[in-house]
Amino acid sequence: MSTEQNLTIARKWFDAFNSHDLEALLSLYHEEARHYSPKLKVRQPETNGYVKGKPALRLWWQDAFNRLPTLHYQYTTLTANDDRVFMEYIRSVEGESNMLVAEVLEIAESMIVASRVYHG
Repeated sequence: MSTEQNLTIARKWFDAFNSHDLEALLSLYHEEARHYSPKLKVRQPETNGYVKGKPALRLWWQDAFNRLPTLHYQYTTLTANDDRVFMEYIRSVEGESNMLVAEVLEIAESMIVASRVYHG
């Protein structure tokens, strides 16, 4: 994949997340994609922060969209190479302080195969 193709995937990711379009978001992921989030580790300790596969991703993000109807991400940095995108963004939820987040998307054959979230 080219850098520009990977940046396009990242922009589609933000569009899907911000419109809470779960199907569009999941369409960017490989069927067996892995995802790590510190929030997952807190909300579902049995996962140790990891989920794998679209069914698990669907449950995780649907729960987030249901709990946080005003959830919005504004990217500040997108940096890509041929197989990864580093994204830095601000997480906004009405009634909560904004949070700076970093996330890495691993991409193979035009699909996100892994993602990892970093925040305090």
